[in-house]
Amino acid sequence: MQESNITSITEFILLGFQSLQCFKAISLLILLVIYSMTLCGNLLIITLVFYSKNLQTPMYLFLTQLSTSDIMLTTAIIPNMLYTIVNEVGTISFVGCITQFYFFAVTECSECLLLTVMSYDRYLAICNPLRYNCIMDSALCIKLIIISWLISFSLLLIDTVTLGLLHFCGPLIIDHFFCDYPPLLERSCSDTNVLQLEVIFLSFPVLILPFILIIVSYVYIIQVILRLPSFTERQKSFSACSSHLTTVSIFYTTLFCIYVLPTRGQSQSISKVLSLFYTVVTPLINPIIYSLRNKDMKKAFEKYICKIVL
Repeated sequence: MQESNITSITEFILLGFQSLQCFKAISLLILLVIYSMTLCGNLLIITLVFYSKNLQTPMYLFLTQLSTSDIMLTTAIIPNMLYTIVNEVGTISFVGCITQFYFFAVTECSECLLLTVMSYDRYLAICNPLRYNCIMDSALCIKLIIISWLISFSLLLIDTVTLGLLHFCGPLIIDHFFCDYPPLLERSCSDTNVLQLEVIFLSFPVLILPFILIIVSYVYIIQVILRLPSFTERQKSFSACSSHLTTVSIFYTTLFCIYVLPTRGQSQSISKVLSLFYTVVTPLINPIIYSLRNKDMKKAFEKYICKIVL
């Protein structure tokens, strides 16, 4: 396309969920409740882990980072969704749109890496329990956390800068509730082959490799659990990783449905609902999964409440 036909984009218009405009008040209330519960649930996990000495283990320290990632994700998405619902359509500046995409992508990447680190932690705890404390010490735990965040912020910065350097032309309308990669690519009138190759290349260390490592870890974990002599031991070992496995299943299933399965013939409404699930619903249910199915977390919560009340 000729340079003269390229429009300099200063802002985008997010349509959000147009079909829900007649239920504006209910939609606002539900989103506010979800956002409040997500913040409270994840902040509670972070508080309990740092408050209770019994929870200051690698598994729970990794969980605090997962909660931090969920807080960042919902904060990057939901406030702008609320603005879009109130105004029926939402305008977002070009810089704001690219920034939103960056933090969204960083949190998704960090969640992939943190879930992988947590699977390695569960592998050591179940498959090599005698050496667990020697291998997964505080130094290694901190290093894995720092590496996960550094990889997320640095690698996704490459994609975001490349995306921001593209030329965008009309229409300015994005039929989505946030600045995701596919709708932004549709609004570009530049050659996006380099960016798409870049995304494919970077997806290996941040998505494919972590998924493979998680699968391998659980293959070994399941083999060890099945070899345990009693049902009680097998149940206890499985419960130690069931919360993590549930979170991994939900997270990767939704990502797979959005970014891997062919979208041809899929309505935009279905795509939005799937996106809503992993950007809004998943950060809400993660603390519920780890809290309701964890006795240590329940005990720490009871002690914390007693301390506040007394």
